Amino acid sequence: MREIVFDTETTGLDPFQGDRVVEIGCVELINHVPTGNVYHQYINPERSLSEEVVKVHGLTEEFLSDKPTFKEIADEFLAFIGSDSKLVAHNAPFDIKFLNAELSWIGKEPLSNDRVIDTVILARKMFPGSRVNLNELCKRFHIDNSSRTFHGALLDSELLAEVYLELIGGRQPGLVLDKSANTFLSQGGLIDLKSLNKAFKEPRTFSASEADIKQHTDFVKKIKNNLWGINEEG
Repeated sequence: MREIVFDTETTGLDPFQGDRVVEIGCVELINHVPTGNVYHQYINPERSLSEEVVKVHGLTEEFLSDKPTFKEIADEFLAFIGSDSKLVAHNAPFDIKFLNAELSWIGKEPLSNDRVIDTVILARKMFPGSRVNLNELCKRFHIDNSSRTFHGALLDSELLAEVYLELIGGRQPGLVLDKSANTFLSQGGLIDLKSLNKAFKEPRTFSASEADIKQHTDFVKKIKNNLWGINEEG
């Protein structure tokens, strides 16, 4: 299962009042495990930015002036998120509204709301009545967000990926050994044991001796109505 945790930064609150996307950050998860594969892009909004907005994300008109427009990066962005990956965002309607507005202006199909997971909704269900902004959730889950001096799309996506995994039950990747292939299967996929720089040891077989079996059987006979159907009569 592939999921994309993403975030955007914008020039304001409403694309239909002329605001635009200025940054996109995405983090890929496979079976709830970060793969290290990310997408990050600054975008020229082709408009001015207010001082209030710059204070939020730190992106100035001068910095963004030589960056590509959304139209120029749209295909690359859409290729990264794919056509059926779940899209995970914090206060997702805000980000989806902006992305779909940008896509509509260049004649692209909108992103379906059916693909979207909103971590605000998940957090409110888990912590009713509590504040559920990203900083508060990082604090609650003991996630280090000390580098978050500004809102940044990629950094916020990385933090949100950690928060999301905690919201859905914590990071508990499965482990299945595959002796024949010298690999183990985690929720992130097959990993070659040789790549871990650790010697692979064949599993050992432990056989019970006749004395062990007799001692076990004698013990079970002492248990009334045991599940194994063994009784004192044999």
